[in-house]
Amino acid sequence: MKSSKNDQTFLVNSSLKRRKDDHDEKRSNNFIALHLLLDWYQLHQMKHFHAKSTSEQLSDYLREQIQNGTLGGAMPGVGKLVRQLGVGTQTVMEALQVLKQEGWLDGRGERRRPTIQKAGTEEKVALRIRILLYESSDAHDPYTLELQRRLEARGHQVEFTKKTLSELRFDVTRVARMVGQTEGDAWVIRAGPRAVLEWFAERTIPSFAMFGRQSNLPMASLATVKSPALAVALQKLVSLGHRRIVMLVREDRRKPNPGLFERRYLEQLALLGIETGSYNLPDWEDNAEGFHRCMDSLFQRTPPTALLASEPALFFATQQYLLGRGLVVPRDVSLISLDDHPAFAWFKPEVSRIHTDTNRWVSTVVRWVDHVAKGKNDQRETLIHAQFIEGGTIHPVS
Repeated sequence: MKSSKNDQTFLVNSSLKRRKDDHDEKRSNNFIALHLLLDWYQLHQMKHFHAKSTSEQLSDYLREQIQNGTLGGAMPGVGKLVRQLGVGTQTVMEALQVLKQEGWLDGRGERRRPTIQKAGTEEKVALRIRILLYESSDAHDPYTLELQRRLEARGHQVEFTKKTLSELRFDVTRVARMVGQTEGDAWVIRAGPRAVLEWFAERTIPSFAMFGRQSNLPMASLATVKSPALAVALQKLVSLGHRRIVMLVREDRRKPNPGLFERRYLEQLALLGIETGSYNLPDWEDNAEGFHRCMDSLFQRTPPTALLASEPALFFATQQYLLGRGLVVPRDVSLISLDDHPAFAWFKPEVSRIHTDTNRWVSTVVRWVDHVAKGKNDQRETLIHAQFIEGGTIHPVS
């Protein structure tokens, strides 16, 4: 039996309505997922909570035993601690390494039991520590909060400066003015640009460069060696068929010239047979609007198949942007974070990322402050090697 014209019109309209409903449902699901992600991230930031690993808990316990006099002389051997405390060998070794870095134990080599240092328990001068952050959100970073807690537990007064580097527009003159108006005995600069760190290096006040462009400056510093891990990540992406690879980094890492890590990235792409240019390391204004304009430009012209976010904040922002476009990680776009974050422990699939031992970050700064408190001129550079965690946010090119 032939269908009438009205029946055909009804069928067409019903089909169009189902398509529209499916599209609306997809958009609704994307926005629900987006809001859940944002709500979770804001809640995580609001809690200021850092779940300690077993080795961190053990180092806290052993430190307390030293301070109250229960432990003295030679530290019990690894095997004995394992049996007495019911923990693993690796956990004990990591905890002892933390205590060595903090100055509580001497370093006698792996085969000799370390001796508890009197210097670890002697009274130190209380310092006014001033921490100059890259941006205000760094104050909620779990590692920054742990650093503050550890320093205050040692009797120091710790304060964040009233303005961050980004609020001072990374301007050396403004930084100098603020430092001159701030009373402090020692400074910790988080992710400082080259010009700012050069200014601190020329001052007599003790200062510590916690990341940033600090290479070869006469000042104490901490840096992560990420280039080998990055090379492994890029080789994996290329093996999965990726050629349109983009790294998203902050403006101070791109200007006036790309930093060492960024140059290594471009060099590694070239070695893998990928012609490099501004597409692979795009320029964008360092704010939310500039970030979204950059992403719009990338996806309107030559959509990347793989994105590398230099820090967790950019990783979250990139996820939000992709959700808004209806793109799924890793099915549509592979996504790698070039830094770690405690929030990643909640992600399934596991985040593909470059991982470093963040406990060593805090311990290194605490050790430096201890040396400053004793009047020592500590200008050593500490390098911490990173590794690539393949995770599940990378995928073969569709």
